[in-house]
Amino acid sequence: MQQYTIQRFRGGLAVVSFEGGKRRRHRLEARDRASAEAEVRDFAAAQRRPSGGLTVADLWQRYSAEKAGRPVEQNMLHRGKSILPFFGHLRPEQITIEDCRNYVAQRRRAGRKDGTIWGQMNSLRTCLNWAVKSGHIDVAPRLELPPKGVPRERYLTREEIGRLIAAPSAPHIHLAIVLMLTTAARVTAVLELTWDRGDLDRRQINLRTSEGHRKGRAVVPINDTLLEKLKEARAGALTDYVVEWAGGPIRSIKKGFAAAVRSAGLIDCTPHVLRHTAAVHMAEAGVPMAEISQYLGHSDVQITASVYARFSPGHLRKAASALEFRATKVQ
Repeated sequence: MQQYTIQRFRGGLAVVSFEGGKRRRHRLEARDRASAEAEVRDFAAAQRRPSGGLTVADLWQRYSAEKAGRPVEQNMLHRGKSILPFFGHLRPEQITIEDCRNYVAQRRRAGRKDGTIWGQMNSLRTCLNWAVKSGHIDVAPRLELPPKGVPRERYLTREEIGRLIAAPSAPHIHLAIVLMLTTAARVTAVLELTWDRGDLDRRQINLRTSEGHRKGRAVVPINDTLLEKLKEARAGALTDYVVEWAGGPIRSIKKGFAAAVRSAGLIDCTPHVLRHTAAVHMAEAGVPMAEISQYLGHSDVQITASVYARFSPGHLRKAASALEFRATKVQ
């Protein structure tokens, strides 16, 4: 949120703000403090309205600054590389459906899939909706997004899992892989995990943090596979973070993970595939959907069932039994 201060200026008063690291000053008509505060409110409101001239780039920067230190900041930085060259110079009210369609067409020509483009456009929508709630603009424009795409079907077989775990990789990459496979956690949750949330005696890991997250996180057991790895890592820990490198926390394992995947001879495998893999193997083992849902941190078991029920050995068996038909001999 933009901050304004009142200062004395040439025998009167002025409102001072900072925009893009630059100090800006606007002389006020008011001559006393109370009147100045009221005038500053009008000034601030004018700056927040579309007539204030705020562009998508301005709002993108403000939203990112408010989310500083959280994973969404990195998402905005990454997606801004595509969104801002196209939309950044526009004010929100200038964005049209035709602009959205042109952006989608441009990204498709660049070889980007609809799911990726949807994520970029959704970040723009989130930023503009935040701008409305924060009072920077009055109305967010209607955006047209491409189809989100079908859910990823790729998951690893037990043989592929074995190859990935055995593949040569740095210790922190290996530990992250085992954590993702045995806790079904997202990579961000694994990299943010600290030792105070891992109880090796009770064999339990709390993937949640005090800040809370839009995407659910769970409290899960530590199985034998993970316990062995955690004991090794704990013995040599230099920081509070379970997954660490060079005496500090890690923001990304993208390169190291990709190298391990190549060494294992796997294709089309991302960190999120490991979460999907964990859920599929639980379903194939006959674990109830309610338990899988808790493991994944889903808010509704129906969300889990809609994706993973078909992997359960008993899925639709009763329905299939009702459709057992036999030929009968005509008398």
